Amino acid sequence: MSATTYTIDDLQAHKSRESLYMLISGKVYDVTQFLDEHPGGDEVLLEEGGRDATEAFEDVGHSDEARDMLPKMLLGPFDGPTKVAKAAGATTASSGGSTGGDYKFLLPVAVLVAWLAYRFLVAA
Repeated sequence: MSATTYTIDDLQAHKSRESLYMLISGKVYDVTQFLDEHPGGDEVLLEEGGRDATEAFEDVGHSDEARDMLPKMLLGPFDGPTKVAKAAGATTASSGGSTGGDYKFLLPVAVLVAWLAYRFLVAA
């Protein structure tokens, strides 16, 4: 592993099928060689390429085997903000992303559970 530190500009320069970098948990990985082997298909990787893919990686719940593959693809540590600067006058999000947005899927699940409970109680 080299002592090179990577930035968002480095990530942005490598977001194609020919050279694909992504940031996961503060480290930059070159996943180019893994495109054809990824069980979810190369589209998933290409969509997350060139940016912070930590949330997408963790949301999928990768196996220990998948996590064990990461060191082989490690390029080095990341330094700097994880968001690309927006045009002048536009607001930028902090690197923390959206507050509470990680639980958006719970609302439809809660509605479904409430409906099922209602149906069960009415049928009883």
